[in-house]
Amino acid sequence: MTDTATESGLLARMFSARWLMTQDFPPVEYVVPGLIPEGMTVIASAPKIGKSWLVLGLGLAAASGGVALGHLPVTQRPVLYLALEDGQRRLQYRLGSLGVHTPPDHLEFLTSFEQHRLLDTMTEFLELYAGEAPCIILDTLGKARPPTPSNEPQYAQDYRFAGLLKSAVDAHPGSSLICVHHTRKAETGDFLDAVSGTQGIAGAADTIAVLRRDRQDSNALLHVTSRDAQEGTYSLTLSDKGAWTLHGESLADAAKAAQLGKATTGLGDTMATVVAYVNDHPEGVRWQDIATACELTDDNAQRYLSRAYTSGRIQRTGRGLYTPVSEVSDCPNEPDTDTPLPIRTTGHSGQPLQGGHVTEDHPNRTTGQPDSPHRSTMTEQNTTTQMMTRSASLLPLALTPCGGDTHGTEAPAQ
Repeated sequence: MTDTATESGLLARMFSARWLMTQDFPPVEYVVPGLIPEGMTVIASAPKIGKSWLVLGLGLAAASGGVALGHLPVTQRPVLYLALEDGQRRLQYRLGSLGVHTPPDHLEFLTSFEQHRLLDTMTEFLELYAGEAPCIILDTLGKARPPTPSNEPQYAQDYRFAGLLKSAVDAHPGSSLICVHHTRKAETGDFLDAVSGTQGIAGAADTIAVLRRDRQDSNALLHVTSRDAQEGTYSLTLSDKGAWTLHGESLADAAKAAQLGKATTGLGDTMATVVAYVNDHPEGVRWQDIATACELTDDNAQRYLSRAYTSGRIQRTGRGLYTPVSEVSDCPNEPDTDTPLPIRTTGHSGQPLQGGHVTEDHPNRTTGQPDSPHRSTMTEQNTTTQMMTRSASLLPLALTPCGGDTHGTEAPAQ
């Protein structure tokens, strides 16, 4: 009974808000707390970035009830890894590289499935471990995709296929499906648009995670948006053995590291130190704090804060009070902030400065009396207006290629 007047017909399943608010539902299950909830998750990145290492590590942690990403305790659950692009030799090598000597009891593998029987295969595993919050890892989504009618629009194909996968998991509450997928070649401002294919895949999934990095670097950013987990960007690193870990000891630490990395990329040492100091003090700092902490003259402390503010690296929440920003875009056209600041040879009245001196930080700049607060504020406002358009590109990140020949031994990521 759903507290509605209609008990038959098309509205038989209708329920009221009053009835809904009296119900008790089990809490959301998390494969990784705060990051990957139950339902369908898509983890996407460019080829050979390390996403297969990532999901294998997550599967190991879940099957053993261990620690994911080096720091996040997870609940034990049965895991089926559909490794459709790997053979047994490669899987054995990767497990060994990750330090597995005694494998967990309920980490199972399939490297293929009967044609057109993917959903049946998934359902059989989910029913076998019903009530134990089983997890299936599908690597990759494209490899598992069946042929589709040529006359069906691409969006409809994507949404129908992803919707079938999601329905299979939703039919078993508490279970989860993690799909490995690729990103587009073209750069996009919104990480959600980077998922290969149409928006049908992203629209059907409960959680989308996009892993981004430049090659030949062990650092990466994981962008996450979800119906049940908090949206965020997290800084990760990959060891030479293939193990992914958070920067810091929690998701909050990893989010802070990601924010700081984006805020300071492309900056000189002094400006990076100033921005980092502001990010370490979310309650806000003033130029006097910067001058003391960063060992800058009063004039230089004000100028560095002004430049960081006008370029979008920090924000100003009150008169002379600067705080971190929640989102920072790269500013490729911003000048090197550790080069000498412009030389000012006249005062506010236009007369030559008397008794000017050379600053320690910038030997090529001569200064007289500090700018007045009123003039400094006007300058910042004018500069802000000119620089409101910011690049949407993300912090370049990198790992080494992690792929290998199915028939040979692969080298671990560097």
